[in-house]
Amino acid sequence: MGEALVGGIISSGLARGEDITVHDIQTERLDHFRDTLHVGVSEKIGAAVEDSATVILAVKPQNIEAVLKDVADAVAGRLVISIAAGVTLGFMEGILRDKTRVIRVMPNTPALIGEGAAALAGGKNATEGDIATARRIFDSVGMSVVVEEKLIDAVTGLSGSGPAYGFIIIDALAQAGIDQGLEAETALKLAAQTMLGAAKLCLRGDRTPAQLTDMVTSPGGTTIEGIKALRAGKIEETLAAAVVAATRRSQELGRK
Repeated sequence: MGEALVGGIISSGLARGEDITVHDIQTERLDHFRDTLHVGVSEKIGAAVEDSATVILAVKPQNIEAVLKDVADAVAGRLVISIAAGVTLGFMEGILRDKTRVIRVMPNTPALIGEGAAALAGGKNATEGDIATARRIFDSVGMSVVVEEKLIDAVTGLSGSGPAYGFIIIDALAQAGIDQGLEAETALKLAAQTMLGAAKLCLRGDRTPAQLTDMVTSPGGTTIEGIKALRAGKIEETLAAAVVAATRRSQELGRK
């Protein structure tokens, strides 16, 4: 995710590679960043953040406490953006110095291809300008929305985990196409492109998903029979249950 963000920042013109410094505990990753994205790299985290106006912490939740303690003095009063799942603003602000502006973000993996969905929640010191900065960063790899922090767990259950739900649906559609005689490659392309097209129609925003469904569905036609089969299998309830289960797990992780 860190690499996706750096690539998006550069390709969108938000910053030049030479204006970005990356730190990673794996030296081979630093070599990769330097050679492919042409950014500055640092083997020491303090050196990476000391001259940075904005610091993005793209680390795993189990590592965030140690990282916050390492950078607390260096980032005092600056903008810190964290994508560590389940780590609350209060927890981060409790370690960082007063006046440090913190933003918590829940992105998702399609950011790797510039199609991510991210939700942002600002801490007690974050300004509207800070939120705007964070949105520009995450919009460079997809789209972003602003929510209250109490809703971040719901975002995790919906869009954070959501790509996996989509992959399962695409795979199931493709397998069904194969069962009906299509070649595997053809079936997968058709299934994936169909879901992509449906998503883009929804994002256009001029019709609701229900209205778009009606556009495809003719009385006595093929689509209505397919929809009957989906509803007999309780697809809506199953997807809702997936979001609820993932949301609850995110809440549990946040309490640890």
